[in-house]
Amino acid sequence: MGRWKEIERISAPAIIPKYGPLTGMRVLMTGSIVAAPFASSILAEYGAEVIHVERPNMGDPYRAQAPVIERGDKRVSAGWIQEGRNKLSLTLEINFKIPESKEIFLSLIKNCDVWVENMVWTEKLGITEKMLLEINPKLVIAHISGFGRPQFGGVPSECDRPSYDPIGQAEGGYMYLNGFPEPSPPSHAATFINDYLTAMFTVNGILMAYTHAQKTGQGQAIDIAQIEAMSKCLNDTFVQYFQLGKVRERKGNKVAIFQPGNVFKTKDEKYLNIGAFGAAVYYRFIKALDLDPKVYTYEAAGCSAEAINSELGLELDRIATEWVAAREAEEALQHLLSLKVPSGIVRTSADLAASEHYQKRGNFIEYKDETIGETVKAFGFCPKMSETPAQVWRGAPILGQDTDVILKTLLGYTPGEISSFREIGVI
Repeated sequence: MGRWKEIERISAPAIIPKYGPLTGMRVLMTGSIVAAPFASSILAEYGAEVIHVERPNMGDPYRAQAPVIERGDKRVSAGWIQEGRNKLSLTLEINFKIPESKEIFLSLIKNCDVWVENMVWTEKLGITEKMLLEINPKLVIAHISGFGRPQFGGVPSECDRPSYDPIGQAEGGYMYLNGFPEPSPPSHAATFINDYLTAMFTVNGILMAYTHAQKTGQGQAIDIAQIEAMSKCLNDTFVQYFQLGKVRERKGNKVAIFQPGNVFKTKDEKYLNIGAFGAAVYYRFIKALDLDPKVYTYEAAGCSAEAINSELGLELDRIATEWVAAREAEEALQHLLSLKVPSGIVRTSADLAASEHYQKRGNFIEYKDETIGETVKAFGFCPKMSETPAQVWRGAPILGQDTDVILKTLLGYTPGEISSFREIGVI
């Protein structure tokens, strides 16, 4: 054993096509629902060669997350179709008590630029940062957890807590601010927004550390906590508390410090968001409603919490509510936009799928999903890049689809060795 000491690193990409600004980066990802997979999805869309490690015969639970699309005996999560694409699937039982497992994992580490994990208890598996950085000094290690790792500070028992997206929203302070005032309870944001934000902070950290490693030859560990990703997105909430002694409260859809800034119901039972921050935009809104700007001044009715809660400010909110309620959403929107008042209809997925703007932006793409073996349609890319665009070179893989080619191409194992690994359940 100790193959990692002898093998030569194979430059990336060795298995996938060459494209995007991150071509040449290879990522090993040992994680599941949702932050680590999404972080690696972003890297994969822009050219990184991403190896997604999954447990043999089990796979990432993300594959089975409802709703599931069924085609005969084939089943795949809608979420997996969206986020599993562009990745190589390698099955591997990560347990350093098994010599073969340790050898494969460490050999992969030597061949990768980045390791992303959200398993949390890596030390219990026999994996330490010191060990990995000795094998690959330029390695970027991205740890994703609910409450952070004790190596970066904190209360050890807190760091050891399990977590999921809504827990991160709750413990990170976001949930308290989301929703309507009492007696309504706090509300969590849908679609795993905490996991997605955590993933984006992970990508940011990886790119910074990767740049540093390429310049200096020095790798490092990054610690991304769900709660801190959430707290980082709370704007001035903590400055309000520390400097003003003020605990920020949830306000529902109405912006607390200027108006108009609210969601209004339309005649055709839709919803329109109008936001007009600053005097110039405010007065465009006043003109749109054909109101007297000398009466409904910005200072008296729109520029502060005091103004919008004054008698005149509340009157303006009532007028705006009635004005929108008397019009269909598209009519109100076009009138406001004609005067450059920022506003937007609350859209459904069906609305966006039919949107000419979304279609001409190329926001929906088609590709073959490997799991169900048919062409699917999904959301495309953000950001868009002029010279090194993102692409989908392959849809989400079948469990273990790339195990053999990875072990052979990157690590030099023979078909016989790979077969023996499979017999003992390592892959």
